[in-house]
Amino acid sequence: MPNERAILLVEDNPDDEALTLHALSRSGITRPVVVVHDGVEATDYLFGTGVHAGRKIEDLPAVVLLDLKLPRVDGLEVLRRIRADARTALLPVVILTTSRESLDLRQAYSLGANSYIRKPVDFERFERAITLIGEYWLELNETAETVSRSAY
Repeated sequence: MPNERAILLVEDNPDDEALTLHALSRSGITRPVVVVHDGVEATDYLFGTGVHAGRKIEDLPAVVLLDLKLPRVDGLEVLRRIRADARTALLPVVILTTSRESLDLRQAYSLGANSYIRKPVDFERFERAITLIGEYWLELNETAETVSRSAY
C-alpha cells in the first residue's frame, strides 16, 4: 500500500543492516524501510533537520528499530530525544542490539523503549525475531495514532 508508514532502521553495521533487510524481505514485510547509520542521522530524519531538512516530519515511521552502539550519538541518547519531543514521544521504538549489558537494558526501558531484543547470532532465529517484530508492531499493536484515527 502506498500510504503505509515506513520502518526506520537505525544500524551502523553494514552486515547487520543487510541481514535485517534480508530478514524483513523474507518475512513478507513489504513496507518501505528507511535506513540511517548513526544517531545524528536518526534524529535528523525524525525531526526534519540536517540532511533531512524539509522532510515532512508528520510522516513518522510505524516503528523504529534502534541499535544502541552507534557512532556520533548512541542509541540511548536517540531514544531520550524521541521521548522528550511531543511529536515523537509515543513512537514505537524497538531496541535491536547485540548488547548483553544489563545496564543497557535497564536504561533502555527506563527511557521508554517499547521492546528490547538481542540480535540472535543464528540467521534463522534472527529471521524469526524480525518476523515476530513485524507481526506484532506492524499488524497487531494498536498505537495511540491508530486509536485516535479510528475514534473519529
